[in-house]
Amino acid sequence: MNSTDPTQDPQRAREEEHLRHVQTRLEQTLKGLDGRLQHYRDDIQEQKTYAWEARSEMDHVEKIAARESIQQAVMTGEAVLDQKRRLTRLLDTPYFGRFDFRPDARPTADAIYIGLHHFFDEADNHTLIHDWRAPIATLFYDYETGPAHYTSPKGEVAGEIQRKRQFRIRQGRLEMMLDTTLNVVDDVLQDALSRSSDEHMRNIVATIQRDQNAIIRDEHTQTLIIQGVAGSGKTSIALHRIAFLLYRFKETLTSEDILIISPNQVFADYIANVLPELGEESIQQISMDTLADKLLESRYRFQTFYEQACALVEKEDPAHRARVEYKASADFLKRLDDYAAHMETNRFDSSDLWIARRLVPGWLLEEIHQRHRRQAPAERIRLMAREVEQKVAFQYHYDLLPEERKALQVALKERMNESSLRETYKGFFTWMGQPELFKPTGGKLEYADVFPLIYLKRRLEGLKAPYPHIKHLVIDEMQDYTPVQYAVLARLFQCNKTILGDAHQAISPYGASGAGQIRDVLMKALCVTLNKSYRSTLEITRFAQGICHNPDLEPVARHGEAPQILACRNRREEMDRIKALIEAFQGSEDHNLCIIYKTRRQAKRGHEALQKAGYHTHLIDENTASLSRGVMICTAHLAKGLEFDRVIVPEADDKTYRSDLDRNLLYVACTRAMHRLTLTHTGNPSPFCQVPDQHDSRN
Repeated sequence: MNSTDPTQDPQRAREEEHLRHVQTRLEQTLKGLDGRLQHYRDDIQEQKTYAWEARSEMDHVEKIAARESIQQAVMTGEAVLDQKRRLTRLLDTPYFGRFDFRPDARPTADAIYIGLHHFFDEADNHTLIHDWRAPIATLFYDYETGPAHYTSPKGEVAGEIQRKRQFRIRQGRLEMMLDTTLNVVDDVLQDALSRSSDEHMRNIVATIQRDQNAIIRDEHTQTLIIQGVAGSGKTSIALHRIAFLLYRFKETLTSEDILIISPNQVFADYIANVLPELGEESIQQISMDTLADKLLESRYRFQTFYEQACALVEKEDPAHRARVEYKASADFLKRLDDYAAHMETNRFDSSDLWIARRLVPGWLLEEIHQRHRRQAPAERIRLMAREVEQKVAFQYHYDLLPEERKALQVALKERMNESSLRETYKGFFTWMGQPELFKPTGGKLEYADVFPLIYLKRRLEGLKAPYPHIKHLVIDEMQDYTPVQYAVLARLFQCNKTILGDAHQAISPYGASGAGQIRDVLMKALCVTLNKSYRSTLEITRFAQGICHNPDLEPVARHGEAPQILACRNRREEMDRIKALIEAFQGSEDHNLCIIYKTRRQAKRGHEALQKAGYHTHLIDENTASLSRGVMICTAHLAKGLEFDRVIVPEADDKTYRSDLDRNLLYVACTRAMHRLTLTHTGNPSPFCQVPDQHDSRN
């Protein structure tokens, strides 16, 4: 590998000349597209004017033909506009890599440039830039120089990579050029990792690693579980996989066919920019809370997941923790299944029925009941009565009289052994002999009861799938969902799935799921692991490993300042230290700093104190819709999945962080930091806060 001197290297001069050529061709092509767009606008307007003025002279067939012609012109114009948007994105950074590939069947090599989008120069009849998702682009990510092969639409192509080169191009200027024999070299990766964070997740197409590329381009696995350590880029990889699938199956898969289940609105906004940046439409996102409300048709009040997480953090309630833990177990799902089967067997008396002195056998009644069991009780009785009447008429050649029809409905209603869904669910715990496990508060169900209730509703009444058209489901923060939730999702979404998370980042260890538990519910799932952590400096990663050790985690060797643990005499001094850290941040080039507290109450108190002192801070709570630059304050629960240039963790004392749950929260808070991490405390520090020997070579 070598970095080039722009004043001496003729190779760089040739690359700069090539860059100017590509930019010129891009600008000329865009100018041509502008002309075509104007032509379509004029043509559409002309057709509309003609259709309006000649409407009285046109017959029905001619009017249909005119509308279809206008619609076709509109669709063609939209395709040109989409092409313009893609090429416009290439102006600042046309490409990021090059490799010279000589197929075995040819004597010379072609220079292949890889960028965000495809660019075919019609004037030269030559592809100047290949889309990073194209089959040939996998050579850039997967191979060193030497023998290589890829699968094209026409079959496998073998050959030799003779050169690999990487670029950093910004605002049309070539800032860096590296020749390498490796796949994606450390210099480029380190450059990307050292940059400041942003209020949106960025695309990683220039730094995709070999193991990441394999996951992104997996087009065959129906259910893919990505277990990734903190900072491994699992969410970004999942989104790039979606972009690849949209490219690969563009004829049968659109952005409207994909749904993402996100933990909260802040996270949804944070990731929303990635796919549009990659040239794809935004994808609909939904939270588990919203999905639950849709499935229950807004008929039940329930605690949200955020409220449950806060209750577990803020209140010492062993009974609540025990309820949450048991309802997140595989045994609970099995018992719920057994109870549903019991209710299905006993909710209707299917003994023989006599009506108008004619026998309707019990087996027939059971068949009819099973056909209509998904209906609401009143509708079910009506449909069953009608079908029984038809069977009597066919079998006995007898039409029931009005009073006999009424008697039939009364008899069927008396045979129904059921109550409301809520009462039926409450009866589950009595049936188990553990009625204390059902404990609504203020008329609201506990969050741990919401999806078991939905599961029972599906078994006994049926569910209306709110998204029947979805072909691919993405589930993020997989560790926060229980086996019952996965059982509901498996039934609702019988489509391909990408599921991702990290068991070490479970906000609640009492209700967490690992990849193994998920595979037990979702059969035929393939699990892949991402062990390399890219987000934090080596010093921050080592510190976080001291809090919650993950033996599989492999940190990237990017160095920075060691985390600081600042002991303070009292809360006032602690707040003064935080103010000083904010002022140091404001004088730096970093974009954001997040102050991460354990509880909502602490976060609100810290926000109010800083606002009163004249510091402009953004408090992120359950109602926040988006991130912003500057100083933010939030809880560890809401910080999950996000990353910040600098992180401050206040009140890191032995009273605030002492339990296993606290350990998880502290680990999540510290692993949000990319470049700098500071913890402050009064009294004794948390036993989890141990600054490691930074000369130690271990993780």
